[in-house]
Amino acid sequence: IEKVLGKSRYADDIFPGEHFQVYTFRSPLPHIRINKLDISEALKFPDVVKIITAKDIPGKNVVAMVLNDYPALADKVAKFYGQPIALIVAKDLNTAKKSASLIKLDYTPLPYVLDAKEALKKDAPRIYGKNNIFKSFKVVKGDIKKAFKECDIIVEKEYRTNYQVHSYLETQGMVAEPRPDGSIVIYGTMQCPFYVLDAVHIATGIPKSKIRIIQTTTGGAFGGKEDVPSILAVHAAISAILTGKPVKLIYNREEDFISMSKRHPSYVRIKYGAKKNGRIIAAEAEYILDGGAFATLSPIVLWRGTVHVCGPYDIPNVFVKSYAVATNKVPCGAFRGFGQPQVSFANESLIDELAYKLGISPVQIRKINGLKKGKTTITGYKVKEEGIFPVFEKVLKESKFEKKWQPPEKKKGNIRKGIGISVTYYGVGLGAGGKHLSKAGAFLQIESDGSVRLAFGNTDMGQGAKTILSQIAAEALNAPYEVITPFETDTTRVPDSGPTVASRTTYMSGNAIKEAARPILKNLIKASAMLLNCSEKDIIPEKTRFYNKKTGKSVSYFDAVKKAWEERLHLSSEGWYIPPDTTFDKNGQGNAYYSYTFSANIAEVEVNMKTGEVKVLRIWAAHDIGKAINPQLAIGQIEGGVLQGVGYAIMENLVYNEKGIMVNPNFTGYIIPTIKDAPDIKAYIVENPDKNGPYGARGLGEPPLIGVAPAIANAIFNATGIRINSLPILPEKIMEQIIKEKANVN
Repeated sequence: IEKVLGKSRYADDIFPGEHFQVYTFRSPLPHIRINKLDISEALKFPDVVKIITAKDIPGKNVVAMVLNDYPALADKVAKFYGQPIALIVAKDLNTAKKSASLIKLDYTPLPYVLDAKEALKKDAPRIYGKNNIFKSFKVVKGDIKKAFKECDIIVEKEYRTNYQVHSYLETQGMVAEPRPDGSIVIYGTMQCPFYVLDAVHIATGIPKSKIRIIQTTTGGAFGGKEDVPSILAVHAAISAILTGKPVKLIYNREEDFISMSKRHPSYVRIKYGAKKNGRIIAAEAEYILDGGAFATLSPIVLWRGTVHVCGPYDIPNVFVKSYAVATNKVPCGAFRGFGQPQVSFANESLIDELAYKLGISPVQIRKINGLKKGKTTITGYKVKEEGIFPVFEKVLKESKFEKKWQPPEKKKGNIRKGIGISVTYYGVGLGAGGKHLSKAGAFLQIESDGSVRLAFGNTDMGQGAKTILSQIAAEALNAPYEVITPFETDTTRVPDSGPTVASRTTYMSGNAIKEAARPILKNLIKASAMLLNCSEKDIIPEKTRFYNKKTGKSVSYFDAVKKAWEERLHLSSEGWYIPPDTTFDKNGQGNAYYSYTFSANIAEVEVNMKTGEVKVLRIWAAHDIGKAINPQLAIGQIEGGVLQGVGYAIMENLVYNEKGIMVNPNFTGYIIPTIKDAPDIKAYIVENPDKNGPYGARGLGEPPLIGVAPAIANAIFNATGIRINSLPILPEKIMEQIIKEKANVN
């Protein structure tokens, strides 16, 4: 409601009295050796307070992430265009920007590499380690060589995907305020306050107990405010400490574009081997992620993509190799889907190609190979969920897919319609790749008036976490929803619940809240039994009342609270939740995740054969999320994810030139979907409760985006007979294929 009324306070709305502004001086090229940095003239500029370089950092010159390789400020070498080199602290932002032109940077350009495949070559410039590989994984299942020999048909293709920018409405921003006792308070837009806490502690040397991180209202994130807000927080904290004054650091859109993380570009090569009846018995894949200049979250993104690279199919023989690779471009990190949209585009495109070559329908091949209860994933996880079929059947029915589908050869005319399908699955939570972070805590306290304080460590960034977790708290306490007040996310007031990522918030924090509520509810039942003169065993809590099951008499939640206070019964409690164990051995075998969300998408498109323009007409999207705690919010997640997926599929195209400079770092050159581009979205919730989820719930935040691009790509092929193996599918790519085909005919 605060957002609707315009009362929400974002990072740029925080004004801590008299304060300074911070501006970042950056690398002008993708790879340079810094010979000398002369700040003397810039320091003379009126109202410039301080210019901070690497040598001024009070703690370690690093922004703590996964591999801790990202320097807070470049010292001897800068590895990408836009990398921070110095911080200018001034009385106002214009002054800071103007003085930046007076900084004299003496540098030597170094060799650079802009493509992940090129970076893997032996003669490539060395960006990271001995071979430019941040991390690699493999998955081995069955006997791949023997299986391919037994195949009747083998299909193999390489697919390529580009960057995707998070395009959140609110750019990155932090405000830091030093306190007289040596502590510091940092306000900002972020997903993971405890990540920020760790990073500030390491870069400043201030004890964690003296660092307070407060999440302001966050205007969108989508993964883009998971790890990289720590960069701004470190810069703001150092600036505040060294000047002794509050500071504000807010990026403009171009700064955000050139320096903040993106979805990884990728190469995905997949080979499927099948029998004549369509049964896939062998799969081989190579997955290469372009991680940019520093690792950030690339190792974990790579791991998730590796686990899901062959799609939601029962394939007995598999070999996968994957690599996260360093290049001289902006570091890539978390983005909704976390390495899966890339591989899903590849595997869902190739399975359609296999079906086409076998002369069977895209529906039939998925029915033959789809995962269902009791079958195993490529990592050996035995599926306990219902698999792809409930969601698959739902979209088939609602879209009338099998009535509409025709082979592409039958499509004629300049405007051609096509329909395409994709099925995907998504491992909920961090899984074995991040199980050291896989925990959640919560705190509940009922006041004497019946109002409830709720604290949890995951953040609300627009996805509705506060609403859903308040609903869970109300249900667990048998209390009215209206009495629940969730705390703001403040590291001094809430427990560390791990990162707000991986569609884990409802599952993890929801279970922690249920754990916290158990002893409180027990005391409310005890108080109710006193009021109703019966045994506690006879009390049934239901819809904010406590019933004596023998007499039918009841007391209200408020009656029970009042009695509990009178009897001095404890009405506050902490809860802690650790999910079922996950494993992943050296061959990629084990229970990689503890639960999976299964999804299906069907896209209907219209293609103009004279211009190559694609119009997405309709999307049918079904997701098995266990149990929808809040159906309205779930539908909103699906609709938002679909529209982001449309952008990823056919519009969003971030470009670097051959000199390693980003050429379209704004919404003039980087085009995202608007409401005018939105297709008719039919969103469906399928419910097969998860036995370990809170009230049967499973994660939903990321799956809605993952399967959209392959469904659109398959629909374009169905309309035109043209297969585009790279994203985004721009009109010029389609026209290039049309022209080639005409030339071949002639």
